[in-house]
Amino acid sequence: MSLKDKNAGVSILLCAYNSGKFLSQQLDSIASQSHVNWVVWVSDDGSQDDTAEVIESYRHAWGEHQISVQDGPRQGFALNFLSLVNDKSIQNDYYAYSDHDDIWHPSKLERAVKWLVSIPKETPALYCGRTCLVNEELKQVGFSPLFTQSPSFANAIVQSIGGGNTMLFNNAARKLLQKVDVSHGVVSHDWLTYQVVTACGGEVFYDASPSVDYRQHADNIVGANNHWRARINRIRELVRGTFRYWNASNLLAIQSLGSSLDEKGKAVIEHTKLLRSDSLSTRIKALVKLKLYRQTWLGNVGLVVAIIIKRF
Repeated sequence: MSLKDKNAGVSILLCAYNSGKFLSQQLDSIASQSHVNWVVWVSDDGSQDDTAEVIESYRHAWGEHQISVQDGPRQGFALNFLSLVNDKSIQNDYYAYSDHDDIWHPSKLERAVKWLVSIPKETPALYCGRTCLVNEELKQVGFSPLFTQSPSFANAIVQSIGGGNTMLFNNAARKLLQKVDVSHGVVSHDWLTYQVVTACGGEVFYDASPSVDYRQHADNIVGANNHWRARINRIRELVRGTFRYWNASNLLAIQSLGSSLDEKGKAVIEHTKLLRSDSLSTRIKALVKLKLYRQTWLGNVGLVVAIIIKRF
């Protein structure tokens, strides 16, 4: 690790809600990182269990300079994460989303920082990747899907490729996220982050090697999409029109960036509107023009069907 890498500071944005059962294991994995220049910011969204006591024990052990806690907005996990993104008292070189119930591999931050420091500070940059799926006892049960196509806004407009628990981003990306109008709702903070960075000409690195153990359990708000049944359910939701609402919310959020969008991002947004035209030929022409894509052939089939039957 170079001196530049070592000196880079990371603020870990950890959202908690009734996290007492697993939080200690996640905090211990953060403490075991090979990259040691980090600080944890916890937003507790109204926990009713012993989450506060767990956090206080780590504040006592680590010191108040290493872990801070505040009350969340109590408006769902996405807005809880974004409340930390928008907290001006949090300042650092890079920012990492953290769920409360995962386990980070020791090299997670080091690998992400190594890539991020190679990107000019003025360029929005996002690191994300695959996860190793584990059960409650941390036994490996699989991996998240491997995505092989390049990240882009043409992909981000229809799909999120990296879980928030894998993401790190720089200040240029953070400033864009702070500009987004989320008053119309937010589907998820991680999908929004991927869209914002790619819509504004930023750089995205998708790491095919997992550095997070993503715990699968009954209380997961969003589970992994790693088997055929889950993927078919995703396609079913797409065809039913669930994604139509999601896409409308996403577009309103992204459009609020205004002049921060690059020309390609603006063009994609304008042509995406045509995908909701009453004219089938207009919708097909817009799809061909946009070259939107999901990361799997089945996903792309579902996307085309949804556009044809006006469920996009």
